[in-house]
Amino acid sequence: MAKNTIKPDSTDPISSEGMAVKRLSVEGNIAVGKSTFMKLLSSFFQEWELVTEPLRKWQHVQDSAPHGGMDNLLQLMYDDPSRWSYTFQTVSCMTRFKTQIEPLSRQLLSLREPVQVFERSIYSDRYVFAKCLFELGHLNPMEWTMYQEWHSFLTREFAEKVHLNGIVYLQATPETCFERLQKRARKEEKTVQLDYLQKLHEQHENWLIKKTTDVHFEHVKNIPVLVLDVNEDFKNNPLASQRLATKIENFLAEL
Repeated sequence: MAKNTIKPDSTDPISSEGMAVKRLSVEGNIAVGKSTFMKLLSSFFQEWELVTEPLRKWQHVQDSAPHGGMDNLLQLMYDDPSRWSYTFQTVSCMTRFKTQIEPLSRQLLSLREPVQVFERSIYSDRYVFAKCLFELGHLNPMEWTMYQEWHSFLTREFAEKVHLNGIVYLQATPETCFERLQKRARKEEKTVQLDYLQKLHEQHENWLIKKTTDVHFEHVKNIPVLVLDVNEDFKNNPLASQRLATKIENFLAEL
């Protein structure tokens, strides 16, 4: 079995038209354990294609001015959200669109049952993060309207290319996420407070559990959702990891 490595995007792309690929996104709060979960999937399902968040692209945005350097847009957004939220959400969403519409690799196309998994998606970008920033006042009404208009246009324009078969929701309390965030000590996240994680948790719950979020795309309204409780540390727990992998396998079989 050819071992798959987690990578930020596909290589050697060719057309994926007509392929019965099962495409999932892994959703969840900041520091819930998405990266650890993607590594878990890589170890259990070695032929799957796993597409991680383009974090480095957000941390290293090229300044096109003469002698320009690199700007950490993620840092700017956390430091001054009212100034940088719209810019960050534009870049964030566009990089997610690029990964979701990229043709499948030859390696994936050669499989009998190809599976592609994204770490977050264009849908959580809108219905969790951008929505939360608007409700906090960091996106003004004009910016929120503009974001939604181009997001809807691109989602309908690309249609099947950004279609997902299911969503895996990693669910943990905001307190658990805050504890994990402090342990990993990512420099950009020093200013992130528990209150913000609580608001993001509510957005996830409203969208994926309570179904009270106003979703604008029919296939997203009715998309199957697998909820995985990850309050328990599964990184160094083989039994917990095996249970999660089995649930994913069963979920895929039903799609």
